[in-house]
Order: sequence, then C-alpha cells, then structure tokens
Amino acid sequence: MKKSKIIIPHEHGGWAMISVPFVFGMVAGETRWMHALLFLAWLFIYLSSYPLLQSMKKHADRSRLYRWGVGYGSFALACLAAPVIDTPSLIYFSAPLLLLLVVNIWHAKHRSERAIINDMCAIVTFSLGAAAAYRLGGGGWDWLMAELVLFNFLYFMGSVFFVKSVFRERTNKRWIAYARIYHTAAPFIPIVVGFPYVAAAFLFSSVRTFMFAGKQMRPMKVGIIEIVGSVLFAILSVITIQMYV
Repeated sequence: MKKSKIIIPHEHGGWAMISVPFVFGMVAGETRWMHALLFLAWLFIYLSSYPLLQSMKKHADRSRLYRWGVGYGSFALACLAAPVIDTPSLIYFSAPLLLLLVVNIWHAKHRSERAIINDMCAIVTFSLGAAAAYRLGGGGWDWLMAELVLFNFLYFMGSVFFVKSVFRERTNKRWIAYARIYHTAAPFIPIVVGFPYVAAAFLFSSVRTFMFAGKQMRPMKVGIIEIVGSVLFAILSVITIQMYV
C-alpha cells in the first residue's frame, strides 16, 4: 500500500503569521504552560485549514485532503480542550474565526485566493491568535487586546503589499505607490493609539518597501527579507509592549 505523503502549507509566510502574533499576545499577559497547548491547537487548526481549503478547488484526491484535514483538526481539538476548560471565554473566538473562514472558503471555491479581501481576512484570523494568547494569560477584553490584533494586522498586511510589489504587481506603478503610502502611514498608527515605542517595530518593513518595491527579486531573497523582518518585528514588539504592561 502506497504511503500517504504528508500535507503541509507551502506558504512560508504562514509560519510567521501563526507564531509571531501568538508570542506577542502571550508576553502581553502572563505566560503560562497552558500556552503550549493553546499554541499546538492554533498550529493544527492552521494545518487543518490548508487541506480543507485545497479540497474546495481540487476534484482529484479529495478523500486524502479530507483525511489530513480531519486528522489535524482532531488533534487541534484535543489540545484545545484543557485551555478552554481553564479559560472558557476562549470559545468566543470561534464565531469570528468561523466567519473569516467562510470568506476564505468562498475565495478558494472561486479560485481567487490572491484577492486582497481574502488576504485581509486571513491576516485578521492569524492576528486573533494574539488576542487568544493574551486572554489565556489573564488579559481582559480591553483596548490592549484590540491593539495587539491591530499591530499584527498592520505588520502582516504590509508584507502582503511588499510581496505583491516585487512579484505580481512589480510593474504596476499604482500598486507600488499604495505599498509605499501604506508603509509610510503604518508606523504612525501605534503613535496615534498611544503606543509610540511600538512604531520602531515597523521601521524595517517600511525601509525594505522603499528600497525594493517595483524591483525584480528572487523568491529566496524575498523569503530571507521576510524572515528577518518577522523576527525583528517579534523581538521589537515584545520589548516595546513590555513598556506598557
């Protein structure tokens, strides 16, 4: 019998988006061992969503995609049980996550995953990981929770603008202008909402966009830049957010 090849997401940016917001939210509250279980649940929800969304547009091999999706999802639920028992209000995140998933499913069925609305919904989903980690760590339903989601959304939407500006939209002058305007405005938003030091976490992404938007780049180079940017954002965010908590 032929062994089933493992199914994992191919988008490298997804690994940063699943982990950076979670760490951000975890350090904003009280770090607990229970966060390890919640992170595993969050990771396997992400892994589960990939084959299930792929099955929406692929007629062949659907049963294999379903098996992997259900397997990942079952493990996610097993890991989620203890955090939800410990902090029942985590269940409230299921409603927005399901609504956002519906949008992703619609775009998958229509083969329009690269639409900006689909990107925005996916990034909001990832950013909610910060809110869940913060809540598990004793955080309240407060402005800090909202701002954790906002800062992660701002950063990773910037990645969408940047990546499109060096690949699919490299020759689109209007898109390049949008990317540069976005990265000019993004560092000021933390200042406006009362977290001026967090603005430092956005500087690398702004500089990278002004340097490379519209230029032809190899995927590996873009990937390295994105990894460096995500690590810097995570480190600077963790350091600066500690000034406010």
